[in-house]
Amino acid sequence: QVQLEESGGGSAQAGGSLRLSCAASGNTPNGVCMAWFRQVPGKQREGVAYIGLRFGSTHYADHAKRRFTISLDAAKKTAYLQMNRLKPEDSAMYYCAGHCRDGDWRDPTTYQAWGQGTQVTVSS
Repeated sequence: QVQLEESGGGSAQAGGSLRLSCAASGNTPNGVCMAWFRQVPGKQREGVAYIGLRFGSTHYADHAKRRFTISLDAAKKTAYLQMNRLKPEDSAMYYCAGHCRDGDWRDPTTYQAWGQGTQVTVSS
């Protein structure tokens, strides 16, 4: 079973940056992918970014393109989300997801492992 643990959340000013980390442990199967989602109270969890381990392919939500970058250190089994030019609307709980199965990367049911989440708050 894969365990995921996020870190790096916190507060930032609009226009600032934060980097989130997601460390995987346990039985991490080959070919695992990792993704970042976010959720605000009363709304559905939405996909932010995805990275596939096998070919390093990435996908981003429109709001994340040109501002966020997902990366992976395979040796450390750690994924990162570098968030630049933050906006107040980026404020949310950010979740790391992994242990993927076939499906749309933006669909939370594609993932079988989730972290506990890390809060990001961006002030104007």
